[in-house]
Amino acid sequence: MSGWLAIAGLGPGDAALITPEVSAALATATDVLGYAPYVARVAAREGLSLHGSDNREELDRARHALRLAARGRRAVIVSSGDPGVFAMAAAVFEVLEEQPEWLALEVRVLPGITAMLAAAAKAGAPLGHDFCAINLSDNLKPWAVIEKRLRLAAKADFAMAFYNPRSRARPDGFARVLDVLREECGPERLVMFARAVSTKDERMTAVTLAEAVPEMADMRTVVLVGNSQTRAAGRFIYTPRAAP
Repeated sequence: MSGWLAIAGLGPGDAALITPEVSAALATATDVLGYAPYVARVAAREGLSLHGSDNREELDRARHALRLAARGRRAVIVSSGDPGVFAMAAAVFEVLEEQPEWLALEVRVLPGITAMLAAAAKAGAPLGHDFCAINLSDNLKPWAVIEKRLRLAAKADFAMAFYNPRSRARPDGFARVLDVLREECGPERLVMFARAVSTKDERMTAVTLAEAVPEMADMRTVVLVGNSQTRAAGRFIYTPRAAP
């Protein structure tokens, strides 16, 4: 088969943070697919078809891209950040399991800079020791699973990165998350709210859990919670490399 599919990460927002590998794939693609705001970040050009779709159409998008590749097209599915972190890479492989005839296609995952890592770099080094990432959306898992993972991560003293903390459809869920964290971590734990990192709308806010309120987060925000050793060094926040 002459076609191929690349699943690419566009990074957190700034075009300077798109990797050369992703730029090269986009330069030779015939089709770009993804959530409409992400596709809008790709410049139109002659010979390139742009296929924007709704955010909850991941499996249909993956099928569409694989069909294009099977027809000899050079398709790129774009995600923000890294495609393997709460994004499209897993959706493509779910579809590949359904349609084994597509396993012969050339499929590549092209990594990108995640919002979590871009936010951590802006703050200093809050993820400098063991950490975990948790998607707070309950679209694909129930609240009980989210709460269990939160409590276990906090008890293990991980630094934590939270994606999708608060949306219009879930305005109260993040308040519950903050309550759990205060129970498990105490009020003085450092929390960083990183909104729209690397874009013109970027806003970085660091507070303690006692000061944190749900309205500090939305769907463009990544929330970083330090571990028990995370501290400030001047304007920077970092987590020491060694466990106490």
